[in-house]
Amino acid sequence: MKSKRMILLKTMLMSTSQINKIKYCKDKKKRGQAIGTIVGMLVVYLVIVFYCVLMSVGYGKIGLTSSIPTICAMMISLIAFIFTVFRTNGYLINFKEYDMLMSLPFKVKNIAADKFIYMYVQLVPWFISISLAMLIGYGIFEKPNVMVYPLWIALSLVLPVIPMLVAALIGFIIAKISSGFKKTNIVQTIIMFAFVIFCFSLQLIIDAMAKKTEVAVVLTSLSDKIDSMGKYYMPIMWFKTAIVSFGISDILLLIGITLIIFEVVFAVLGKSYRRLNSALKAHASAKAYDMSAQRKSSVLNSIAFKEFKRLTGSTVYMVNGALGEVLSLLFGIVVLIVGFDKVIATVTKGAPLTTDMLYPAIPLIVYFLIGMVATTTCSPSLEGKNYWIVQSLPIDRKVLYQGKMLFNMYLSVPFALFATICVCISAGVPMLNFVIYIVETIVLCAFSTTWGCVCGLKFMRLDWENEIEVVKQGTGVVIYLLPNMFVTMGLIVLTVYLGTKVDGNIVSLIVTAVYGILAAISYFMAISMARKQK
Repeated sequence: MKSKRMILLKTMLMSTSQINKIKYCKDKKKRGQAIGTIVGMLVVYLVIVFYCVLMSVGYGKIGLTSSIPTICAMMISLIAFIFTVFRTNGYLINFKEYDMLMSLPFKVKNIAADKFIYMYVQLVPWFISISLAMLIGYGIFEKPNVMVYPLWIALSLVLPVIPMLVAALIGFIIAKISSGFKKTNIVQTIIMFAFVIFCFSLQLIIDAMAKKTEVAVVLTSLSDKIDSMGKYYMPIMWFKTAIVSFGISDILLLIGITLIIFEVVFAVLGKSYRRLNSALKAHASAKAYDMSAQRKSSVLNSIAFKEFKRLTGSTVYMVNGALGEVLSLLFGIVVLIVGFDKVIATVTKGAPLTTDMLYPAIPLIVYFLIGMVATTTCSPSLEGKNYWIVQSLPIDRKVLYQGKMLFNMYLSVPFALFATICVCISAGVPMLNFVIYIVETIVLCAFSTTWGCVCGLKFMRLDWENEIEVVKQGTGVVIYLLPNMFVTMGLIVLTVYLGTKVDGNIVSLIVTAVYGILAAISYFMAISMARKQK
């Protein structure tokens, strides 16, 4: 007889497997979407592998081969921590199938642990992509013993468990605090935003402390800085020692401590798991309705308002969809207070860049934050099993998705303009440049909105059981996010370079024109795809 834990885990994996859908689903459209999802994710993993191979080869060429295991361990740990923080609410707690699972003959501790393992399995391709890529670079330059290769892979699968457990514990604490308030979702979102902002600013805090305590003087080389990370987070050091010198004690420590922490965490969480989920569910179902006069508004604005309520009603969706807006707001405030030149000097680590050189890149810098994720990438899929309601509405599909795009413009444009205006004021941008950058910022938001809608419609998924499957790991979101992020980074560098050769305003006008054309093409593609929906 199979263990109950394996049965539950296997069932959860099979219910969300794209391969399973290809094998057994008879709907050609759904099978095509599943194939497209797999191909899209494979492209993403190949991009990660390519980037990590280049990184490890670069470190090897400058003589830092011994630091590659540390870099690999650090990257895997960071990705595991960040992804788990955002997924805890929706995977481990406050998940849709809670009532069904709790009615099954499983221990509460085992249900929580299986949900965690399920989340871990979903992230394994990310860990493997990084691990294999870094191992390639390490193998090229170090030429280690053949036993290092399987050991590297095995330990890199153990590495992410501890940071995931820590992140899950933080997620539980946030949910526990927020469950005591009437507006649970809002409080939980605020706490999550505060935690994310703290993580983003942690590097600056560390740098400031280093300067004050003269640690920067001690860390005279890049290799020392990288290796010193193992002193503060022991699993990184255990991984490196196990790889470099086959330290049996380090291998046993990494595996043993991971298992102990896993058991302790879920033994503790199991005691309050049911109570916490029940509290969150009770808040979700306790709605107070007030009778008030109805106001007339246009269909587009009504759809946009409906999207706003959907966003604010979900912590996962709001943290993912509005993170860029919050970061751009903070960026604008910081730039006004500290000064654009000082912020750039801190980010570029004293690179020889003047404020004038960065003028053409200002809208793109803001867009890098705002354009992280457009709500239109996941909004079509979030209709889920209620999609039949959308189909029955006397609304043209074109109007429906115009309303969804309008909401993303309502959300992104004010924050983007605020950040752009703050940067322009702080940098002392001339009036002509200022006007051009305002127009460019709006055009960039339009492109983000329309291209996001194309990705959301192309990879629409309605059979999800957990909204995280759409908001966090949806194919549309990933296909939109990674290329958009890398292209924007490349354009920032390119515009700075071109701005030194020709008039910066000409560069900005060209970027505005190109993105305007792309936004128009994306808009008509989205409308065409919407009209073909059944």
